[in-house]
Amino acid sequence: MNPINTLHTRTKAFAKEHPLKSWWCILSTTFLLIVAATGTFPWLPVVVRIACCGLLGLVIVRLFVIYHDHQHRAILPKSRLAELCMRLYGMLVLCPSSIWRASHDHHHAHNSKLRGAHIGSYPIMTKDQYRASSSGERIQYLFMRHPLTILFGYFFVFFLGMVVLPFVRSPLKHYDCLLSLLLHLALITTLVVMFGWVTMLLTLIIPLFIGSAIGTYLFYAQHNFPDVVFMDKAGWTYECAAMESSSFLKTNPVMAWFTANIGYHHIHHLNHRIPFYRLPETYRAIPELRDVKTTSLHPREIFRCLRLKVWCVESQRMVGVRGL
Repeated sequence: MNPINTLHTRTKAFAKEHPLKSWWCILSTTFLLIVAATGTFPWLPVVVRIACCGLLGLVIVRLFVIYHDHQHRAILPKSRLAELCMRLYGMLVLCPSSIWRASHDHHHAHNSKLRGAHIGSYPIMTKDQYRASSSGERIQYLFMRHPLTILFGYFFVFFLGMVVLPFVRSPLKHYDCLLSLLLHLALITTLVVMFGWVTMLLTLIIPLFIGSAIGTYLFYAQHNFPDVVFMDKAGWTYECAAMESSSFLKTNPVMAWFTANIGYHHIHHLNHRIPFYRLPETYRAIPELRDVKTTSLHPREIFRCLRLKVWCVESQRMVGVRGL
């Protein structure tokens, strides 16, 4: 048997949560979220409000990854209270459960496939497909992978992609998208009426902008990096897709906490039932998981990832469009 194919079996020992720890992570992160949000209100100095605004954006990222783990049933799968809290948080951050769960499950099942991987992920064209496509198709394709689209993930990925468009296409199936939109508008209106535009921006829009930009880039970089491999259906396996097409994004301890260990993305794709707080433990316990493709948040690495556009079948690597 291929050693890679045994890795999933070996990770099963870590796919067991500690319920008290799961609740501690949810409650402590929620408490920090409330503290940071309170710190953006007008009764505090401007410097404190701006600092809390930035902190709030980072805490949103951490709680989103926890929400993501819950949607995978990695933590508290049988708790109705956790389900209610996480669904509410999903609507709060413009990522309702109905659209996220469906698209993200598809992403895990089709990670790194040249066909079918675009649902819940970034579209992939081969070099030949790009050359054969119309100018309109090229513009749309490059727009979806453009750095500014990632930077403005709050609007393009979440507000439009996760809320407005899914509801327009299937109102009954994605009714929670409408609830998310109404909740968002209600929060904007309430904050403006009670505290003014500046507080609304510092408490809601800018933190969501920061959190969405970080989250969108993390999702991009963990499947679009220089050594990534894309496969046709014939050569695709779940384990190889996890190890060859999902990066280990190295971060310092502070960013590892704020991103809730999502940098161990190859392990997450190998077994999405492993709680986020057990990913480092899994990494240390299984030596093969340390022999993996990496990237980081260093500006040079970010530039290297963002320049990748199409898959070259001949060289078996992602390339930019200039060489086409």
